[in-house]
Amino acid sequence: MHKTYDNLADKIAIHLNDTHPVLSIPELMRLLIDEHQFSWDDAFGVCCEVFSYTNHTLMSEALETWPVDMLGKILPRHLQIIFEINDYFLKTLQEQYPNDTDLLGRASIIDESNGRRVRMAWLAVVVSHKVNGVSELHSNLMVQSLFADFAKIFPGRFTNVTNGVTPRRWLAVANPSLSARAGRTPGP
Repeated sequence: MHKTYDNLADKIAIHLNDTHPVLSIPELMRLLIDEHQFSWDDAFGVCCEVFSYTNHTLMSEALETWPVDMLGKILPRHLQIIFEINDYFLKTLQEQYPNDTDLLGRASIIDESNGRRVRMAWLAVVVSHKVNGVSELHSNLMVQSLFADFAKIFPGRFTNVTNGVTPRRWLAVANPSLSARAGRTPGP
């Protein structure tokens, strides 16, 4: 067993493929803080190095959100951590953009205008070291519309990774000798 988790980011990467697995962020924070005695800052730093996020939709209404009341009943510690992350993020944001109070509301992980809901995509963007769309066009539109504020806040965080694998390319990279043989052999 490992004696430390200080270099966890050198050993693992956790990819958030859409918003469904985003609760793994407060869960990893909980484990590091409550079970392994990390400071909050150290645990947050590890999470920011470990997580990456792929966004699949540009429609904000299609993004997963959770009612604060419900999440508080089901996972109270996780909600506490989400609030702590949001508080830390908004304080940092206020220091960077002291005259833009509208930005704080738009970028807050907690949507106060819609019945107090946790915006899971916002949590993923705030904590992940990389955020990508599923195609070049999608990635460009993502930073121009849905995540325009975040693209301004985290200019180096957004990238493009085209979704999907072509069988020929995969075979050529995974097994070049089989790929060469398949290219020489006639048949369907």
